[in-house]
Amino acid sequence: MQKQFEPSFIKRLKKGDRQAITDWYDQSAPSLLGVCMRYGTSTQDAEDLLHNGMLKILAGLPRFNYQGPGRFEAWMKRIIVNTALNHLRAESKIKNLRFEEEIHGNALTDTPDEVDEMPPAPEPEELIEWIRHLPFGYRTVINLYVFEGYTHKEIADELNISENTSKSQLSKARVLLRKRASGKLVNLELKKNG
Repeated sequence: MQKQFEPSFIKRLKKGDRQAITDWYDQSAPSLLGVCMRYGTSTQDAEDLLHNGMLKILAGLPRFNYQGPGRFEAWMKRIIVNTALNHLRAESKIKNLRFEEEIHGNALTDTPDEVDEMPPAPEPEELIEWIRHLPFGYRTVINLYVFEGYTHKEIADELNISENTSKSQLSKARVLLRKRASGKLVNLELKKNG
């Protein structure tokens, strides 16, 4: 988030002040869309997640109690992440998820040690795009672990998988991203599941 919202501004939001809502949306939407982009498979999907999440934030405002700087922003982000996870559940992607998805070729047969040296870091936009093209399970775990700060236990509970599966998915996601950064894996295209 670019700006932390003050208690007086949040009170205006709670009262339905149209200008406050417009200002809130203009200031919050870009960074929250960034969160949605990591979970969605397309820009349209991410925009839909943002829209649904923003409506949930507005609906939940009466229950929000200001407890200090940054809390409102963290609360909004948590709602957006939960909206994304609920969307994934509704699509039956988590319940019936095959966490051992494959990439074209044998990209997953190598271990992390087989990537020769640390590749150069990609630009943030490029990295987000690479993450969006990871297999579903890898993408979900890396988002929750790296960007949202969940522990493997929390991820396991949230996704109904074991902690070891969470750790494995994160490790495999990192291998793929390193290979992509080093040029050893040009595309992160998935095999279509029947």
